[in-house]
Amino acid sequence: MKNQETRPIIGTMIDCSRNGVMNIPSLKRWIDLMASMDYNTVMLYMEDTYEVKDNPYFGYGRGCYTINELKEIDSYASAKGIEIIPCIQTLAHLNAIVNWPAYRDFVDCNDILLVGDERTYELVDNMFASLAEALTTRRINIGMDEAHMICRGKYYDLHGDCDRTKILVDHIIRVSQIGKKYGFTLAMWSDMFFRIASNGQYYNSDIEISDDIKALIPDNVELIYWDYYSKDKKHYDNMMKAHNKLKEGTWFGGGVWTWTGFAPNNKFSIEATKAALYGCQKNNTSNIFFTMWGDDSGECSKFACIPSLFYISEYMKGNKSTKSIKEKFKQKFGISFDRFMLLDLTDDGRCVNPSKYVLYNDLFNGLMDKTITDNLADDHKALSRKLSLLTKDENYGYLFETMKALCDVVALKADLGVRIRKAYDAKNIDELKLVISDCKKLKKLMEIFYDRYEKQWMTENKAVGFDVQDIRIGGMIARVAHCTKRLEKFVNGEIPNIDELENVQLDYFGNGTNYEKKDVAVNSFKNVFSANVLSW
Repeated sequence: MKNQETRPIIGTMIDCSRNGVMNIPSLKRWIDLMASMDYNTVMLYMEDTYEVKDNPYFGYGRGCYTINELKEIDSYASAKGIEIIPCIQTLAHLNAIVNWPAYRDFVDCNDILLVGDERTYELVDNMFASLAEALTTRRINIGMDEAHMICRGKYYDLHGDCDRTKILVDHIIRVSQIGKKYGFTLAMWSDMFFRIASNGQYYNSDIEISDDIKALIPDNVELIYWDYYSKDKKHYDNMMKAHNKLKEGTWFGGGVWTWTGFAPNNKFSIEATKAALYGCQKNNTSNIFFTMWGDDSGECSKFACIPSLFYISEYMKGNKSTKSIKEKFKQKFGISFDRFMLLDLTDDGRCVNPSKYVLYNDLFNGLMDKTITDNLADDHKALSRKLSLLTKDENYGYLFETMKALCDVVALKADLGVRIRKAYDAKNIDELKLVISDCKKLKKLMEIFYDRYEKQWMTENKAVGFDVQDIRIGGMIARVAHCTKRLEKFVNGEIPNIDELENVQLDYFGNGTNYEKKDVAVNSFKNVFSANVLSW
């Protein structure tokens, strides 16, 4: 493993913390796939989804990897020339553990551990000890990102106001000392240095961080510049230069978009990565990996991003010809590059996700109704037809089955709420009868989508975590049945009105009765489904 730990990292990072924990057979399949495309590293992003000794509530009920499972994966990957690197959290992003009594008393606020408290460092020590036993690598990502409220909760109550940058660095030093005890070289997300110095902004290449702070960053801690939002080459170049002023040898964490719903965004991933690689080349950045986050419950298959990962791999090896890349892709996977890209459900790389918010948009409350474009339904009908041609593929047909089923739902549901409200306002009974019929069809289509998505999830992930999908998709199916029943009662004169449809609809983005029909990005089930409180 020593040779692996001295070579530059070219890897992918799988999010195993947003309910979707990739199962062992699929993880081995992923390792094979990455090795075949000349990646040499697979990182596992595990907030609490790995076993920590003497901490039975860490990862409890979350499908966490056991030490033996990690050993199995590590051994398998090593034989394929792949290094498994854990990406953990040692400060924030620990929202799944903070409500357990075992940890509640040493939480600063939100999902942030209480820095300076010895119980925090006892937990961190156990994290390192467990991972040192489970994995042969001695490289580890310790997180530290997005701790926006550090020192603003219990820490403030105990100690009052403070120099937050100094407290952050003190914490990093303590964690680095523990890591050194187990032989680890550490890397951490860099954003908190920038945010504290620039009023919460990360992507500000003009900030100045004092030499005193720079000098305090431990030798065994490297920084990771993460960015996947821009297509501007100069932006990445400037940010990388700013990072190297803070500490030389910064890693780069790009992104292959799997975090805005059920559909990936291969096209934007490719364009953003090409710009980022320019910045990496200009600044001699050698450690590069691509994050695959699973925000809001890990809905998207990681395998849906094979086109962008293949393209990026070829591009990094010097093949800049899109024509050549597509030809090699077809030879390798048996599906044309452009056809595989249909999984994006858009052909222009916009960072929007109508397929998600239409699925969860309520037929009566219709929080997203005012955004629905006139062509959304027809576009998804056409996509469904194209996707249907790929559902029989031996290796990836199940992905196309899922997305075809989703397109069928979106094609019918996109403007159904709008039609319901229009017919209700006009008291057009004939039209209401038509939408009642479509509601019944929609329920069947949603049941088909549920079945296809369940198959996809169980193929790729541990079963733990699908309970959330049961509640969401199953709840939407029940809600469609409920709305249908209410519409029938209204049409039959059994009820005088439908309360939800009596309200004046307002724009989701706060513009009152002024709105614009356009595809948008809203990546939150709870915010799309209802304005009501879903949980205390």
